[in-house]
Amino acid sequence: MSKVRTSKKAKAPPRPSRRTRLPGDPDRRETMARMIRVDHAGEYGAVRIYEGQLSVLKGSENRPLIEHMAEQERRHLDAFNTLVPERRVRPTALLPLWHIAGFALGVGTALLGEKAAMACTVAVEEVIDEHYAAQINALDADPDAGEGDLRDTLEKFRLEEVEHKQTALKHGAEDAPGYEVLSGLIKTGSRLAIWLSTRI
Repeated sequence: MSKVRTSKKAKAPPRPSRRTRLPGDPDRRETMARMIRVDHAGEYGAVRIYEGQLSVLKGSENRPLIEHMAEQERRHLDAFNTLVPERRVRPTALLPLWHIAGFALGVGTALLGEKAAMACTVAVEEVIDEHYAAQINALDADPDAGEGDLRDTLEKFRLEEVEHKQTALKHGAEDAPGYEVLSGLIKTGSRLAIWLSTRI
């Protein structure tokens, strides 16, 4: 049995110095639109993953735990569902794909067992933590953008994603069969989904 890794208290990334915009970089409006577009897609996918897991783990003792994490993801999605029309952001054209793929990932990992479902949570949340931290750094580097409220929202959501990861580790994620392989595949897929949703 592998031991659950204990991690240091989650803390916000350090505030970077101001970044100079380079030729070819998206302008501030497009940068904000990309952030909201990809975060909306990510939270939508997360909700679908949990819905898939819950459809399989009906009698699981961990079901209330998964339902709690799913409810937090729904609140995240609700926030971006509000921001998308407010900011006139075009949602990613890939939402129908994430609708199917997210649910399938949730079902597939749950069918492998509760520990595999927890391993899925750890892998996805590690990628999302990195992703939100990078966005927060970008906003901190451009204080003139006046996006303090968005920055605070992202930090709140990031900390909740870290909480999900720690919860899943405590409930046996690392004991899932083929943990390293499963985790690596899910992380790769999550990073690809982020790259595609930012641009398409």
